[in-house]
Amino acid sequence: MRIPIIKGVIDRRILINYQIDKDVLKNYLPKPFTPKTINGKGIAGICLIRLKEIRPKGFPKQIGIASENGAHRIAVEWVENGELKEGVYIPRRDTSSKLNSLAGGSIFPGVHHHAKFNVNETDENYEISFVSSDKTSLAIKAKCTNQLNTESIFDSIESVSDFFKNGSVGYSPCKNNFDGLKLNTYSWKVSLLDVENVHSSFFENKGIFPEGSIKFDNALLMKNIEHEWIGLNKIYS
Repeated sequence: MRIPIIKGVIDRRILINYQIDKDVLKNYLPKPFTPKTINGKGIAGICLIRLKEIRPKGFPKQIGIASENGAHRIAVEWVENGELKEGVYIPRRDTSSKLNSLAGGSIFPGVHHHAKFNVNETDENYEISFVSSDKTSLAIKAKCTNQLNTESIFDSIESVSDFFKNGSVGYSPCKNNFDGLKLNTYSWKVSLLDVENVHSSFFENKGIFPEGSIKFDNALLMKNIEHEWIGLNKIYS
């Protein structure tokens, strides 16, 4: 059974992105997924997203719920019915909402770990952190900027934007299959963040990402985006 269409507003979305050795990602990813690369590097990161007015499509926004969420994502490709597809593989999701964590795999895709989020932000500055029930943690301090990180493997904000816009389909592990979800945004606009510091216990795990295999690349910001989450057919491993 497909996940029902969910509608709402992305109040704030931060994409923290890393460039990663493609062979490391290839060894980590489950079949049928393989790394999508740019300039010979794989791309992965964390999406920090605050949602509001989230409800099944057709229901009034007054009944919608709000939550802070974190999704660890890896840009991937796979072959489906003989056609090359692209999107993201999401190995873990974290949420401030107990409802989301209970509904993971039914209303929402994949397992959702319940986490405590701390948020301190203005229109220009962002400090966000969370610690999950299994002690997975993340923290970022960043501010708005017009300059792309000089060490980024992308050559412009337009190329970064296009890369992630094309990755609107995501699959999350759930038992012996992968739950699929497509993000359909009513508009698409990103801006850049200058990151003062960032910590991710997942991406700093040297058992998965050995020393020298991963490097921070860039961070993006999106705000006030109406959207729908559309359930897709499962992929079976």
